[in-house]
Amino acid sequence: MNFASQDKNLAQAQRLRDAGAGTEPPRDEDPAGQDPGRDPQAPAEHQARHRRRYAWIGTLASVVLFVISLGVLGKLVSTVTWADLRAAFLAATPDQVGLAIGLVVVSYLFLTCYDALALRQLKLKVPYRTTALASFTSYAVSFNLGFPLLTAGTVRYWIYSGQGLSPGRIAALTIVASFTFWLGMGAVLGISLIREAEPLSHLTYTSVLLNQGLGATTLAAVLVYLAWVTFRRRSVKVRGWRLELPGLKLSLSQMLVGAGDVCAAAGVLYVLLPAGHGLSFETFVAIYVLAAMLGIASHAPGGLGVFEATVLLALSGLPRESVLGALLLFRVCYYLIPFVVALAALGAYEIAKRARLTPREAPDDDAAESDASP
Repeated sequence: MNFASQDKNLAQAQRLRDAGAGTEPPRDEDPAGQDPGRDPQAPAEHQARHRRRYAWIGTLASVVLFVISLGVLGKLVSTVTWADLRAAFLAATPDQVGLAIGLVVVSYLFLTCYDALALRQLKLKVPYRTTALASFTSYAVSFNLGFPLLTAGTVRYWIYSGQGLSPGRIAALTIVASFTFWLGMGAVLGISLIREAEPLSHLTYTSVLLNQGLGATTLAAVLVYLAWVTFRRRSVKVRGWRLELPGLKLSLSQMLVGAGDVCAAAGVLYVLLPAGHGLSFETFVAIYVLAAMLGIASHAPGGLGVFEATVLLALSGLPRESVLGALLLFRVCYYLIPFVVALAALGAYEIAKRARLTPREAPDDDAAESDASP
């Protein structure tokens, strides 16, 4: 009898029993391709530590961009007096202001479609009036206060939770809505950079070839994404949640809605610019998108400071006080007025909600008082 072989087999069996004690039942295959003897949570923890270790780089880049932009903005407006700025601010005609406010309404109507398309993708039925309220107020608040994940998420939860949506569903809605924004932004930027490469080269001090290359790259990225979601169902994994992405038809709708929103928002500032600027709208919309993207990268509320510095640099051929006055009026029309309206709408929504609850709660209160009486 081969005792050495028997001892070896017994030792292997003992090791298998020890390894199997207190662990999961054996699986046919390890989907992650990891060593079954290792902790399955170890890679996730390692990735989390890796992200935390390098998270400061993005924060530092945002701070540096914001500080540089403030320095550039300060230098650009150093020669502008308060009297010049006030005169430029008041120089806008009633027709300009009326058209700007009309375009603000159009832009925010497109923003309500962000949530409507996301709800369709998630197969959730919510009345449009509720969707419009949640979308408008969440964007108006986050545009002014910053920290969109916190501010917009809180407003959305406040409203959508009344429709029975869970926090996970609301988070998924927010992610899908963000795809609408970036698809529209990418399409508009790519097309405008290609078509207006030459006039933009004089404004941004870049070559025509560079503008066309950036435009083609941006447009190609949008087209690759559309092709990627066309042939099979695609999903992304965010913090352990797997979210199915929209298919081609809904993605095209997202791109069109996002492009409409971007063009309407750019139109607000465009109509407020001083007369005789000589810029085509297609050229200006490229400047607007680039300024908006830099503002987003700075994480400042509404891109404050960064957006203005970029526009002033690109439009350096125009009187600075006039451009700065248009930018301030743009802030009032597109940010301040919707913010005030959103706060009033949220207050009215809360009052109406409490008024609806009061009649149902009143009988219980009366019954409690009658029980307490002798």
